[in-house]
Amino acid sequence: MAKSIEEINDKIAKKTVKVLTAEEMTRLVAETGPEKAAAQVDVVTTGTFGAMCSSGMWFNTGHSDPPIKMTKVWLNDVEAYTGLAAVDGYIGATQMSETRGMKYGGAHVIEDLINGKPVILRAVAYGTDCYPRKEIVTEITLADLNQALMFNPRNAYQRYNAAANTGAKTLYTYMGKLLPSVQNATYSGAGELSPINNDPDFRTIGIGTRIFLNGARGHIVGSGTQHNPDTGFSTLMVQGNVKEMLTEYVRAAVFKNYGCTLYVGIGVPIPVLDADIAKRTGIANRDLTVDVLDYSKPTRNRPALGKVTYEELKSGNVIIDGKKVRTAPISSYAKAKKIAGTLKQWIEKGEFLLSQTSERLSKKSVYKPMIQQEPAGFSSPRTIDITGALKDKVSKDNRLCVECGLCIGVCSNGAYTRDPDWHIHLDSSRCVSCGQCRDICPFDAIALKEGEVCVKNC
Repeated sequence: MAKSIEEINDKIAKKTVKVLTAEEMTRLVAETGPEKAAAQVDVVTTGTFGAMCSSGMWFNTGHSDPPIKMTKVWLNDVEAYTGLAAVDGYIGATQMSETRGMKYGGAHVIEDLINGKPVILRAVAYGTDCYPRKEIVTEITLADLNQALMFNPRNAYQRYNAAANTGAKTLYTYMGKLLPSVQNATYSGAGELSPINNDPDFRTIGIGTRIFLNGARGHIVGSGTQHNPDTGFSTLMVQGNVKEMLTEYVRAAVFKNYGCTLYVGIGVPIPVLDADIAKRTGIANRDLTVDVLDYSKPTRNRPALGKVTYEELKSGNVIIDGKKVRTAPISSYAKAKKIAGTLKQWIEKGEFLLSQTSERLSKKSVYKPMIQQEPAGFSSPRTIDITGALKDKVSKDNRLCVECGLCIGVCSNGAYTRDPDWHIHLDSSRCVSCGQCRDICPFDAIALKEGEVCVKNC
C-alpha cells in the first residue's frame, strides 16, 4: 500500500515512525523482499562524507562607516568573489591563500569561522559618492556576519570512478597519492549509503528536499553542476546555514601538490512511499560498479583499467590486469555511517520532518566537455604563476583524523588496519618510517617523529 510524505510526517510527529539506515535497509530487503520492507519501513537515511571541491560560502559583512563597495576582498589572505552588491561575497573552498599557498585556503577560512576563530577581512574599493571608503582591514568572527550561507554547486556525487597510475612516477591528484605501476587504487563515495544511489530516479530527491548538511538542516536547491544521470554520475546543489554547522562534519583538507578542498557531510532521508522505492533503497555495494581510470594519462577521457564494484573496493583489494592492488577511500565511510545514524535519530525523536519536493531533478544529462576554440588574434593579458605554491608540499596543521583510510592503501607493511566500523588502527611495530602515509593524509593527521609514524588523535 502506498504512503504519502504527509502520512510519514504524522508518524514522525507521533514518534511512531520506523526508520532504517541505507545499510540496514539493504539487509532487510535482501531478507524479506521490497514489498514487505515497504510495509515495515517509513524512512531510509543515507550519508556521505568526502572531499567536495565545488563548495563555498556566501557572506554579508554589514556596512562599514563610512560605507565601502568592496571590489576585492580577502579573508585571511584568501581572495573571495565580490562582483555583487557592496558587502556581499563568496569564498570558494579551493581558493588558495596568497601568503600561505596550498597550506591554507577557502576551506580553512570556513572551518575557522565555524570553530569561532577570528578572521582578518581586508577589502579595497574605487570609491563612489555613496560608498566613499577605499580600504578597510578588520577582524571578524562568524557571529559578526549578518548571513553565512554555504552554497555548494556540486556535491554528493552518486558515484565516482576509482583511480590508479600505470606510469613510472608517483602522481599527486585530487584522488590522493597514486603510486607508480598500479601499486594502489583510490576511490570515493559511500556506495550503498550514498544518497542518490538510493533514489536514482529522483522520485523523492528534488528541489526543496530537506537534508542533513554538516550537522545542520539544509536543502537541495537543484541538480549539481556536471549532473550526468545518463551514466549514473548525478550530483546535487545544496545550501545551508553555516552558523548552525559543526566541524565534526565539515573539514578543510589539503591534498599534497594538488591544493585545498572541503570535506562535506551530507545525509538525505528517503521516504519509503512504495515497494519500488524500497527496492531502490535495497541497493547493495555489489550492485554498484565503477571504472578504474589510469591517471597517468593526462587526458579528459582517461583509459579504463577495469571495472570493479564498491564491494570489491571496500574489501581493501581489487584485481587489475591480473594483479592484486590495495584500495583505499579518500572519503570516510565511518563518518558516512555516523551521518546516516544521526539523521535516523533526529527523525525518530521528531526533530526532523520530511519535505515535499517542489520539482524533481532532471533525469537528462547536462554534462559536456569544454569547447576549446581560441578566438583569432587573441593574446592572454596575463599569466597566473602558482609555481611557488606548488613547491610548498608540507602542511603543518595538526588536523584530526577522519578515518578515511587512505593510509591503508599506501602502507605496504600493513601498519594500518580498519575494524568492522571502519575505524583506523595503527600497529607502530610494523612501521618502517617510509613516510608514504604522511604524504597521502589530506588532514596532516600523520607525522614522522623520531623515526616513527605517529597518528594524532586517531
